[in-house]
Amino acid sequence: MTEKFKKFSVGLTGGIGSGKSAVATLLGELGASIIDTDAISHSLTAAGGDAMPSIESLFGSKYLTTDGALDRAAMRELVFSDQTARRQLESVLHPLIAQKTLAEANQASGLYLIFMVPLLVESGRWKDRVDRILVVDCSEQLQIERVTRRNNLPVTQVQAIMATQVSRTQRLAAADDVVVNETSLEALRAEVEQLHQRYLGLADEKQSQPHSQKS
Repeated sequence: MTEKFKKFSVGLTGGIGSGKSAVATLLGELGASIIDTDAISHSLTAAGGDAMPSIESLFGSKYLTTDGALDRAAMRELVFSDQTARRQLESVLHPLIAQKTLAEANQASGLYLIFMVPLLVESGRWKDRVDRILVVDCSEQLQIERVTRRNNLPVTQVQAIMATQVSRTQRLAAADDVVVNETSLEALRAEVEQLHQRYLGLADEKQSQPHSQKS
């Protein structure tokens, strides 16, 4: 499935701590349908989630919590140190995430679609599926400060996570649109509202095309 979605669609991404969720929330309040691939992944790895039987089979019960959900801390430590384990986990999760993402997109009723994908640039699978790529940007130092404060992680672990993502320069190079999130929520809201107006116009243009491609 490489054709674009029928509705005007935007892939939203950014480095850890950049503020992707804040931008998605604002766009959702303005009428966009938000499809959060991270939330989908979490549902798949919750207790009783569709991915859990395969994960337990591959990695063993030591990577499960007592209620049968994925032990995220233990798995995070494993996949950041073992590339083979990381690929195994991705081989389980990615097809399931793709299925549920498509199902949510087909059911969405918003003015346009926002796909929130943390590793959008890294995956290489989204560029041909969405109409625009939106990057939420901030300095790397601010990323570290936000994540250490929010998740109570040591700086070295945040830096290790950032090292698995493409660089800020690479991410910006892939962007059609950029929202800078370095000051206040009010400034961010003003940026997002301008972007929303632009997206409404582009959504109308796509809707008026006589041969819009189907997802």
